[in-house]
Amino acid sequence: MAEGAIPILEMKNAGKTYSQNGRAIEALRGASLRVKKSEFVCLIGASGCGKSTLLRMAAGFEAATQGDVLMWGMPITGPGPSRGMVFQDYGLFPWLNVRDNIGFGPKSRGRTRAEIRETTDRFIELVGLQNFADIYPHQLSGGMKQRVAIARVLANDAEIVLMDEPFGALDAMTRERLQDELVEIWSRTGLTVIFVTHSIEEAIFLADRVVVMSPGPGRIDNEYSIDLPRPRDIASPEFNEWRRLLSSQLHSHHGRKAG
Repeated sequence: MAEGAIPILEMKNAGKTYSQNGRAIEALRGASLRVKKSEFVCLIGASGCGKSTLLRMAAGFEAATQGDVLMWGMPITGPGPSRGMVFQDYGLFPWLNVRDNIGFGPKSRGRTRAEIRETTDRFIELVGLQNFADIYPHQLSGGMKQRVAIARVLANDAEIVLMDEPFGALDAMTRERLQDELVEIWSRTGLTVIFVTHSIEEAIFLADRVVVMSPGPGRIDNEYSIDLPRPRDIASPEFNEWRRLLSSQLHSHHGRKAG
């Protein structure tokens, strides 16, 4: 990032402490992160390392108890359409079909019927669901539901897409296909993506930059710029070098010898 350029998202020494049964639980400590527009950043780390807390603070669902969380240099004070969240459990409205799920945001913001139609058509096509526009969520596969969830965020004019293990519940083949499709959508739209995953391979395949977090309390340990050309070959020696490096980083957090 150019010196002095304002990042789309910035955390400055951000922390989060919860109160539980009269005890203070520190979930995240001293997180500093700068994300530039159109960057794809993956957060990896063991359970309890604050990945989801960091993501929810970026979304505005949680307020920092220390430090600052900024979008375009302005404090994030709550949820907003510019920051869209995609969850593992899809979060679709079961009473709405694919078209109406995707059009929900534009409709609730008072767009005209023609604008809603144009927007939903564009994003239905982007995620390849033209033949399923009138289908309801219970009739869709897990992969299709996740496509709808992504399209719904994009249709709501999101500048940043925050993804909390969105492919974690899918079978391996569907997961790989959606990884490919997400990279294609990201490259076509210029979106900024912050993506939480437990999978080292998924992080290397997707990210411009991988942020490694460690628990107790959650903190950012290291960041790595992934310099592999796209599309990435998971069988290449270079990919496996990254896999070994990041695996050793994560294993060291558990007190095991790096391998």
